[in-house]
Amino acid sequence: MYARVVAVTIAAVLGAAAVLLSPASHARAGGDGVPTVVAHRGASGYAPENTLAAIDRAAELGFSWVENDVQRTEDGELVVLHDDSLERTTNVEDVFPGRAPWKVRDFTAAEIARLDAGSWFSPTYAGARVPTLRQYMRRVEHNHEKLLLEIKSPELYPGIEQQTLKLLGNEGWLDGRHRDRLIVQSFSADSVRAVHELKPALTTAYLGAPPVAQLPRFADFADLVNPSQTALTREYVSAVHSVTGPHGRPLGVFAWTVDDAAAARRVAGCGVDGIISNKPDVVRSALGSD
Repeated sequence: MYARVVAVTIAAVLGAAAVLLSPASHARAGGDGVPTVVAHRGASGYAPENTLAAIDRAAELGFSWVENDVQRTEDGELVVLHDDSLERTTNVEDVFPGRAPWKVRDFTAAEIARLDAGSWFSPTYAGARVPTLRQYMRRVEHNHEKLLLEIKSPELYPGIEQQTLKLLGNEGWLDGRHRDRLIVQSFSADSVRAVHELKPALTTAYLGAPPVAQLPRFADFADLVNPSQTALTREYVSAVHSVTGPHGRPLGVFAWTVDDAAAARRVAGCGVDGIISNKPDVVRSALGSD
């Protein structure tokens, strides 16, 4: 009888700990009321977005959470890039001048690997490459970081959810050890739902601000609702927190993209669980969490 009571007590304690440590829980990391700060596309205010240099910079600044974007090449390789075109953040116009509009899906992985993804940001980063998702995941693991992974424009890449999850599984990111280190999100509700159905244990997030009346529908497949900071109010955050998500926890809220001190304090005052920022150190200083 005594052993049974002890076992039940331990299970209860571990269950409570899992809720507190979960990125979907609106209990703040460490229980100190300070939102989790996520380095947007890596520390993209200081290094070229979505490159290995950007996540290395985030690690140097002391941030464990980074965000990235995933797209797919013509020959089926998953790469880390925000836009569906290579034009803005690489030298693709110089290397392949006759192939406008330079869509990611129209280039092979080998062709994209030739591009300079750093010089547009600064000569310091000349020669930086567009990483494959596999390369990116290995650097995140090496840096002991956590990942908020966005499936970008899934309507352009049928089946990308399953492909992404397969790669994550092959890299060891779908095991129990990584459960509190990974969130998969998208602006597409259908994509988030697909991820949840394929891997129900995974933490998922919907990018946007659904009407309050629709929150229970999103809570069937999303653990977090992540709106733009411009759409944020304390009342909306409270409404999100009042809804229980697919894993039996209150829905969480990560707001984006917050790069100045005043906005950071305003958003934190709304009660969000996380803040996504190109300049995470600015947010950290503004919230007095240095």
